[in-house]
Amino acid sequence: MTLEQLRLKHPRLVYKRFYIEQAGGVLTISHEFLLEPDIVFRPRVTIPYNGKIDENMLAPYAFNLGMVEAISYWKAACPKEFVVEAGFLSQDHIRFWYDLTLHGLGEFFYRNKIDFTKEDFFHIVTSELGNESLSRPKLSLEDKAELFPREATPTPYTPASPAGRPHAIPSSGDLILVGGGKDSAMTLGILKQSDRTLQTMVLNPTKAALENIRVSGLSDPIIVKRTIDSKLLELNAAGYLNGHTPFSAYLAFLGITVAALYGNENVIVSNEKSANEGNVMYHGMEVNHQYSKSFRFETMFREYVREYLGGMGIPRLPSVARDNEDIDYFSFLRPLNDLQIGMMFTTFPEYFPTFRSCNVGSKTGVWCGSCAKCAFTYLSLSPFISREQLITIFGGDLFTRPEILEHIRATAGLTPVKPFECVGTRDEATLAVYLTVEKYFEESREVPEGLLKIKSDLQLTSADIARLQEAVIENWGDAYNLPPEHLSLLRSAWEQARNLRGPS
Repeated sequence: MTLEQLRLKHPRLVYKRFYIEQAGGVLTISHEFLLEPDIVFRPRVTIPYNGKIDENMLAPYAFNLGMVEAISYWKAACPKEFVVEAGFLSQDHIRFWYDLTLHGLGEFFYRNKIDFTKEDFFHIVTSELGNESLSRPKLSLEDKAELFPREATPTPYTPASPAGRPHAIPSSGDLILVGGGKDSAMTLGILKQSDRTLQTMVLNPTKAALENIRVSGLSDPIIVKRTIDSKLLELNAAGYLNGHTPFSAYLAFLGITVAALYGNENVIVSNEKSANEGNVMYHGMEVNHQYSKSFRFETMFREYVREYLGGMGIPRLPSVARDNEDIDYFSFLRPLNDLQIGMMFTTFPEYFPTFRSCNVGSKTGVWCGSCAKCAFTYLSLSPFISREQLITIFGGDLFTRPEILEHIRATAGLTPVKPFECVGTRDEATLAVYLTVEKYFEESREVPEGLLKIKSDLQLTSADIARLQEAVIENWGDAYNLPPEHLSLLRSAWEQARNLRGPS
C-alpha cells in the first residue's frame, strides 16, 4: 500500500493505556496502542526486580517508556494523529516528542521518500488538552537550522517540594548500559579501574555484550527483555512501512527506569561526539542515523526528564528515605570521537576476543565482514594496531574485500550519502585512510590497491593532514555532561593512550 492509502485506512494511533505487573521476581510493563480502526498492539518489557513496587511512583516511567515505544508502531502507517490517552502531556512535552519523532525517524522518512514537511502531516494530541495539539510549522528548504532550536540558556530547574517527591534507597553507583561493541567495552575497561560501584544493564543481550561484561570482572548484569508485538512484524510483511527508529532513545528511558528501581546514581551510555554528524540533508533537515546517540538528543532528553520526572534528580521509586535523590544520565565517551576511541581501545586488549562492533557479529559472536560497521571499525583500529592482530580479531584482511572498500569510500565522503550505520565522521575516515597507508609504507608492506585508490581520490594536501590531525586526533570535545570524577577518569585514559602512541 502507498503512504496515502495507509493514512486513509489508519487515521490515528491511540496510546490507550499501560499496565504494571509483578510476579516471580519479574516486573512487567506493557503498553496498549490502537491503530484505528481495529489493530491493537501490546508490546512489553520485563525487568528482574524483587523489591516493593509503588505503582503510582512507577507510573510516570511506564508512561514515558510507552511514548518512546509508540514511535515504532506509529511508523507502520504514519497516521495523521497520535492521540495520547494514557497520561498527561503539556505543550512543552508534546514539543519534545514531536521533535524526537521527526529527527528519530529521519532515516525512515528518507528511505521511504516521505515528505514530512507537508502541511498538516502529523499531530500529537492529548485528551487533557482537548483539541489542542502541536503540528510542525512549514520548513523552508533554505532553512538549515535545527527544528525547534534550543534557547542558549536553559530554564533553571526548580526542585519539587519534598511532599511531592518519593523517597529512595541509598545510591548503588553507576548503571552502565552495555552493548557488544568497542565503545561500551572501553567504558567498562576504564571505569572498572576506579573505585566506583558498577552495575551493568543489557537489553535482549547478545553474546558479545555478556562476554564484555564477563571480561570486565562484573557479575549479575540486569538483563531486560523487550518484546515487540508480532502484529507489527506481520504488518511489515504485508507491505506496511518499516525502517530505522531511535533505539537509543528507548534505551535512555529504559535506563532511568531501571536506575530508579535499583537506586543507581548515574545512568551511563557510551556515545561519542562522532554521533553528532548526520548522513544526508532531506527536506531541509539533517538526517542522522545516530540521532538518538547525539549530544542534541542527550541534552533535550535531560531537559525533558528534568521537567517531567522531577529533574536530574530523577526520583527513585522504593519508599526508603535518603538525602540525595539525584540520578544523572550522560554519555561517558562524549568528549571523544570514534577515531580517538579506536586509538584508546588498543590499550584494552582483553576485549579483543569478545567485542563485536557489528550488528550481525554481536548476536552470533562472529564478524560479518561486509557491513559498514565492520568497515569503519577495521579502519579506525588499523592505524594503531598491527595487521596481524587485526586479522586475528576480524578473521581476515577486510581491506581486500570490495564491499568494505565501498563503505570506506562512502564514510570518507566520496559519495553523496554517508552509510546509515553507527560509523565515524567523514573527517575521521579520511584521516584514518591516510594514517593507515602511511603505516603500511613505514612497515614496508604492500598497500592494498583499493585503499591506495581511496587515498588518491581524497586528494589530501599536507595542510589537509595537519588540519585533520589537530581536529580529529588532538581535539578534546567541549560539549558533554560528565560529572568531574568521570571526566577525570576519561581524560586520564585518553592522555595515557596518547603518550603510548607518541608524537603525531
